[in-house]
Amino acid sequence: MNLHAKNAREYPIDGLCKLFGVTKQAYYKYDENAVLFKVAQEKFVLQYIHGIREKDHGIGGMKLWYMYRKAFGSNSPVGRDRFEDIVDKYGLKVRAKVRKPKTTDSTHGLPVYPNIIRDFIPTAPNQLWVSDITYITLWLNEYTYIFCYLSLILDAYTEEIVGWSVGSTLETTHSIESLMKALKRIEGQGNINLIHHSDRGCQYASNEYVSILKQYGIRISMTESGDPKDNAQAERINNTMKNELWVELSFTTLKK
Repeated sequence: MNLHAKNAREYPIDGLCKLFGVTKQAYYKYDENAVLFKVAQEKFVLQYIHGIREKDHGIGGMKLWYMYRKAFGSNSPVGRDRFEDIVDKYGLKVRAKVRKPKTTDSTHGLPVYPNIIRDFIPTAPNQLWVSDITYITLWLNEYTYIFCYLSLILDAYTEEIVGWSVGSTLETTHSIESLMKALKRIEGQGNINLIHHSDRGCQYASNEYVSILKQYGIRISMTESGDPKDNAQAERINNTMKNELWVELSFTTLKK
């Protein structure tokens, strides 16, 4: 609501001016100057923040406030609450740095398989599937986040994602769900000559996962080191999603 309109209704300007012994012109002039001064303060704070951020993009709002107060001391024209309001108003908060979670545990002691795709080049769909797990950050607020995990299977020839599942944990059940989606594509097809390639994570080496692959007559291939080049296609699609498809997106929930 406009301040003048509110005051005019509750306390007539004429009456107030007479009470305090000032003219209406003086009242409006003072009010106008107060607004201009507030705008000038805001612009000064913005200039200060942008100047600091040019040197260090990662300095957060509270640290900026302490730097601002130290720089201007008792002459600081803007208090902490007002400073925070300006940071919020112009979207100048800095999110917490995300600490990447580990998605592969190769120290499980389960049987593993050799890499049989080093020189293999698929010439048709459903000859080679590559699988991987990556994390997705879910922001609960500007500074708090948790992770969920995307299990995906990519057809190496078509470069199409043929199976996927998102879960709140790294449990094998999500990788199996991704695999079952992919397997629907080849149900009823004969003479399948398919290789499934993955890292040596416990999800892919688990008895449940391996049993399903064997049931469908799918040959198993695994990386032999932690080198991302051993599973380059899967790593590349993860990178594409994070740095191209999702770069402007912010996820807050697992719900569809």
